[in-house]
Amino acid sequence: MAYKPFDLTGKVALVTGGNGGIGLGMADAMAQAGADIVIWGTNAEKNAIAEAKLKVHGVKVLAQKIDVADEHAVSAGFVEAVGKMGRVDTVVANAGIGGGAKSFAEFDTATYRRVLSVNLDGVFFTFREACKHMVARAAEGDTGGSLVAISSLSALDGAARNEAYASTKGAVISMIRAIAVEHARYGVRANAILPGWIATDMTAGAQGNDKFNDAVIKRVPVRRWGEPEDFGGMAVYLASDASKFHTGDSFLIDGGYAIF
Repeated sequence: MAYKPFDLTGKVALVTGGNGGIGLGMADAMAQAGADIVIWGTNAEKNAIAEAKLKVHGVKVLAQKIDVADEHAVSAGFVEAVGKMGRVDTVVANAGIGGGAKSFAEFDTATYRRVLSVNLDGVFFTFREACKHMVARAAEGDTGGSLVAISSLSALDGAARNEAYASTKGAVISMIRAIAVEHARYGVRANAILPGWIATDMTAGAQGNDKFNDAVIKRVPVRRWGEPEDFGGMAVYLASDASKFHTGDSFLIDGGYAIF
């Protein structure tokens, strides 16, 4: 018999950027554990494909076309999700974009602003709506909830020519800690996940670069690129009652890269 606290039946999880990569890997695992799923993404075709994949697990799935950088779209989207699903128990703020430059001196302001708008503002807007919902539920005696921010190894290591991206990923860790402290009284916990080198669309260029693979991936003790499904177990844990006393933490999932 499976460990009962890991059973997500009756829970609803919302994953931004849930139509691919790490987001879809986490959504798929939570669906397998019994959770109903809401996915947000800006590509309608990818949303539809992801929705079909998740429905195979026999759970209810809602796909919404939402740009997390749009404050009003986030607010309206969250209201719609709660209206159609009844509640939201877990929110994974995974949507993010890259954006670098040949050098920091050549980093253009437009790219900087765009990266911050998605990777930092988007997390802020999403979690603010989630906290409104969870605090309101708690006032009615229905405490609990889990917020998960997808940060990055770049929040810890020096990410040359990627100062904007790294800045956002460091900032969301601080945001998570603040939310965790403020919302613990409502039974709401908040944690961050820091992926290392993961095979997703964002890293497609590096995956096919022999020089990069030789210099970087050979340094990963596990000796491979991470895969989206490598985040499934952590997603289920953080969405489940098994983690109800675990908050304000940061989980580094990088195959041992940071310690080698």
